[in-house]
Amino acid sequence: MHVSGAHSQQRNAGLGLALLSALAFGGSGVAAKPLIEAGLAPLEVTWLRVTGAALVLLPLAWRHRRLLTRRPGLLVGFGLLAVAGVQACYFAALSRIPVGVALLVEYLAPALVLGWVRFVQRRPVSRAAAAGVVLAVGGLACVVEVWSGLGFDPLGLLLAFGAAFCQTGYFVLSDHGSDGQDAADPLGVIAYGLLIGAVALTVVGRPWRMDWSVLTGRADLADARVPAVLLLGWIVLAATVVAYLTGVLSVRRLSPQVAGVVACLEAVVATVLAWVLLAEHLGVAQVVGGVVVLAGALIAQTSTPKAAAAEPVAGSVPAEREVSAGG
Repeated sequence: MHVSGAHSQQRNAGLGLALLSALAFGGSGVAAKPLIEAGLAPLEVTWLRVTGAALVLLPLAWRHRRLLTRRPGLLVGFGLLAVAGVQACYFAALSRIPVGVALLVEYLAPALVLGWVRFVQRRPVSRAAAAGVVLAVGGLACVVEVWSGLGFDPLGLLLAFGAAFCQTGYFVLSDHGSDGQDAADPLGVIAYGLLIGAVALTVVGRPWRMDWSVLTGRADLADARVPAVLLLGWIVLAATVVAYLTGVLSVRRLSPQVAGVVACLEAVVATVLAWVLLAEHLGVAQVVGGVVVLAGALIAQTSTPKAAAAEPVAGSVPAEREVSAGG
């Protein structure tokens, strides 16, 4: 009874962190769009976001500097996949296919996580997690109104799938090495992941060409003129630092597959905030889709928490620890 209560507390804590992470990530778009409309390129906003967060977490990087020699592969993998890869592939996809299609393909990541757990790690996948993925993906199709933009080219679709695979790497690597005596501290992984991601995005984004004067002016948000640097501060501190910290910690308390489904709420949050703050239209299909995504997340969170799933069932062979590409 005591063990069951502990698992329940862990799941509730993980669910709360996952929801906070989805809220934080989902709030990035409404702050980024005014900056883009003010004159910054999407990739420039992304570089500012990641680099600013990396600078904020520099003290954590110094504190966990031993990770550089203990887990270099994990740090590089997290930085290139979970930080730089997701952003670069997603924005490259946006230049070729509609936003809704790109977003839907990127959030196929929970389904890819299920495939990783089932076929690579050879661990069982609960029916609740599988049902949650199906509902979440179906709901997302309604949220982004995928039928309104079906004209896309193969390369754009391939780039969107690249973002989905990188997003899968985010959940898998967040869980990697979380147990045992040689566990990697999640705070250190995030700090170095953002630093490595910032370096990679510097090469791609070439920020020295950016119009820095935009940050000294104001941008339009909800019929108000807001200082651009204030919007940037929100993107860096809330939508990146808080979002990554709570996201990685939620994966370690739940499981990659469950946390991935809950993360689908990010698209719903982004759509609702755009409706409220940016006066973007929210149709009936999007409202229904949001409810379906929420239902999928609620079903998925009933899945057995990570700690419980790790316990071998009588007569079964204990699952092997995962070996990630980065570790």
